[in-house]
Amino acid sequence: MSDLKEMATQIRRDIVRMVHAVQSGHPGGSLGCTEYFTALYFEIMKHDPRFNMDGVGEDLFFLSNGHISPVYYSALARSGYFPVEELSTFRKINTRLQGHPTTHEQLPGVRIASGSLGQGMSVAVGAALAKKLNNDNNIVYSLHGDGELDEGQNWEAIMFAAHKNVDNLIATIDWNGQQIDGPTKSVMALDSLKTKFEAFNWQVLEMNGNDMDAVVAGLNNAKTYLGKGKPIVILMKTEMGKGIDFMEGSHEWHGIAPNDEQLAKALAQLPSTLKDY
Repeated sequence: MSDLKEMATQIRRDIVRMVHAVQSGHPGGSLGCTEYFTALYFEIMKHDPRFNMDGVGEDLFFLSNGHISPVYYSALARSGYFPVEELSTFRKINTRLQGHPTTHEQLPGVRIASGSLGQGMSVAVGAALAKKLNNDNNIVYSLHGDGELDEGQNWEAIMFAAHKNVDNLIATIDWNGQQIDGPTKSVMALDSLKTKFEAFNWQVLEMNGNDMDAVVAGLNNAKTYLGKGKPIVILMKTEMGKGIDFMEGSHEWHGIAPNDEQLAKALAQLPSTLKDY
């Protein structure tokens, strides 16, 4: 577990350096979801960095809230999908590392363009259903923002998944209570997500998304519910900006970059024995 925690710290370093370098990007949600990505790509998911777009015979991951691309790109690079040095091209002209993940650049690991919020649930449900139809016993994982649930398309897909018994899907909601315009309770109150998903006939679990032990245990626990007739959702409590004290818990860091002084302060809070890109 110490190796996973070390990797999470390094990924946080990557995130703030990437966003700072171009003064553009979304550090808050990326930092909050770092444990999830680290656990998924380095411990939980059965995946092949040689990358086959069809993903036959391996687990699949779909990022719906594509604005948190910095954490996604770092996890992909450091798990072997492309050179870590390529992280230095984030959001630059002609890069494969666009601000929101896209497919026409053919970046290994990315199977859908995302960032138009609300669409990832439909894609994940469709991919999971395809695996069932093809007798492929691997798992589909997906990640969604809590503010993203304002989009109605999610609930159509959620209803469809339960109706079709798509029980090889583990969807996770980044439940940080923040979105671009402020707290979710002020923008569009979510009330009880647990009650909502249960009403749609999903298996609902919860976990602390900023504790590595809890994330690994939570994802492994979710796998015990596979094949039991219900799609699975994990309500993952996180803190936006986690790991950097002046960013934590504020929607203001949803989409702004640290300046030079703030970067130095952030990196000082993230000591790592791994190498920066």
